[in-house]
Amino acid sequence: MRTTFVSLAALVFLLPAASPAQDQRAALEKIAREMGATGLKSLEYTGSGTSFAVGQSPAPGMPWPRFVVKSYGRLVNYETASFREEVVRTQGEDPPRGGGLQPIRGELRQVLFVSGDRAWNLAGAAAVPAPVASAERQLQLWATPHGVVQAALAHSASLDGRAFTIAVPKRFRLRATVSDRGLVETVEGAVAHPVVGDLPIEIRYSDYRDFGGVKFPMKIRQSAGGFPALDLTVGDVRPNVAADIQIPDGIRQAADPYAQVSTQMVADGVWYLTGGTHHSVVIEMKDHVVLVEAPLDESRVAAVVREARTLAPGKPIRYVVNSHHHFDHSGGLRAAASEGATVITHEINRPFFDRALKAPAAIAPDRLATSGKTGTVEGVRDRRVLTDGARIVEIHHIAGNLHDDGLLMVYLPKEKLLIQADTYTPVPANSPPPTPPSPFTVNLSDNITRLGLNVDQVLPLHGRIVPIAELNRAAGRSP
Repeated sequence: MRTTFVSLAALVFLLPAASPAQDQRAALEKIAREMGATGLKSLEYTGSGTSFAVGQSPAPGMPWPRFVVKSYGRLVNYETASFREEVVRTQGEDPPRGGGLQPIRGELRQVLFVSGDRAWNLAGAAAVPAPVASAERQLQLWATPHGVVQAALAHSASLDGRAFTIAVPKRFRLRATVSDRGLVETVEGAVAHPVVGDLPIEIRYSDYRDFGGVKFPMKIRQSAGGFPALDLTVGDVRPNVAADIQIPDGIRQAADPYAQVSTQMVADGVWYLTGGTHHSVVIEMKDHVVLVEAPLDESRVAAVVREARTLAPGKPIRYVVNSHHHFDHSGGLRAAASEGATVITHEINRPFFDRALKAPAAIAPDRLATSGKTGTVEGVRDRRVLTDGARIVEIHHIAGNLHDDGLLMVYLPKEKLLIQADTYTPVPANSPPPTPPSPFTVNLSDNITRLGLNVDQVLPLHGRIVPIAELNRAAGRSP
């Protein structure tokens, strides 16, 4: 087996004092035989159902957005600790509320991979690194009914009644429960998470059927953070199929993509920091720095912080402005808070981030957890102004936007710059704007007009800098 599978080392033992180890292993081997996990090297299953975009709710405390899964397929190789997952989904809610690449027009196909510690996605024919997804995808692989049994056997986990526990340091922990028939029926656990510290996961398996000696559930229901994440009806299962999942050379040889920061000065003391999928903006004040957006995870924000210190030496990051609470846009807030920065977010998000910044991150203690700090969060209702007497930074609520109830945008009136996330992402240059326009973009345009903002350039936190005329065209308005 691959080294990463062997690294499933630190198992949590729950061995009853009076039970011999060989009896415990015999009990696990019996479960493996009953399920057909013994000697199972690979597995492919397909189905359809409903999925939910974890971490993309319209507001904290609301369920994740729902989508229709037209087709779902996962190919797992247990020997190499890898899988390929392909999902075709369509819009599930009208009007669209929340994230998850909404609104989807027609069908959206996503192809996701993990192999050991490497995670990547396909964007067209190109492999794109996705390191922030690595731990969660490893959990998904070993939380499959046969994966969790194989992991338990590989490391001599012990039964506590009808349950056994495995843990991968700095990645995840799992506790599986078997039915009286010896079939895995629930897997509960948590995965190390950049926003909430540890994200709870629960998977329920039911309606097992036999496929050439391998028993597999026809119903899979999963939750994350207490809300539904997947409801899948399995249609077909193929044991021991060819599953040669290779890490692309570009992924294998790539340095940490989140550590690559490209800098563009867009005005005196204002820099657009790109590199990868999510961007930030550094704004220099007289005696401190304002950072707009701390996305993805700790490694990305550490790179952004290093760059900010180079751009404005000797000036601490006093504030980090969070555009909204979605996980991909807030995954670096704990890292920013460990630097002593105060988080500014919409008031609706403040209780959520108060809790998130105090979370212990027990599975993989991060910089905030080890710093002894808990972070400070300040809320904005409609508008807040930051100024040093020379530069003015306005923070505005994007009212009524269906993407997120607590969306904030940043406006620099002197420089005529607008910074926003997810309400408008420019299409490639010389491409026609989407038809019909995204309701998120139409709402952004309406808010700019309502507030009387005099914008020359838009700095999207995805994509590229564009003139305001391009945003207006995307919103179906005359330039």
